Amino acid sequence: MKELIAKRLICLRGDNSREDTAQAVGISVSALQMYENGQRVPRDEIKIKLAAHYKRTVQSIFFD
Repeated sequence: MKELIAKRLICLRGDNSREDTAQAVGISVSALQMYENGQRVPRDEIKIKLAAHYKRTVQSIFFD
């Protein structure tokens, strides 16, 4: 499941830089990198922030 979440996060970020995305969400670049590499799954509060940033539901990014 981590790999699928990672692919979704990379796809949603598109051409935006990790730095800009991490800053907009309020997380570190290294944390975003770990999520996108499938090394970690974000905590619930970060899932909510990422979903809001990408204008998606938490369900559609992390559970479908």
